[in-house]
Amino acid sequence: MRLGTAIVLLALGAILTFAVRVDATGVDLQVVGWILMAVGALGIVLELAVRSRRQRRVTRTDAYGDPAGAPVRRSTTEESY
Repeated sequence: MRLGTAIVLLALGAILTFAVRVDATGVDLQVVGWILMAVGALGIVLELAVRSRRQRRVTRTDAYGDPAGAPVRRSTTEESY
């Protein structure tokens, strides 16, 4: 689930829970709204957790092989999946 989808589910659940006052036979719209809000909140938490794990930095320092007194070369690689 993407972040946008989770936000839409959260908003739709809030609308069904707090704004809609319709009695539908066989379906309690407030319960459906609470379920959608829970799924949306869980989707946001999971997406942020996965996104933070995907963006990592790898820094390597090559201290060997350079002549004495030369500046240390550093390379930084950003990985995104």
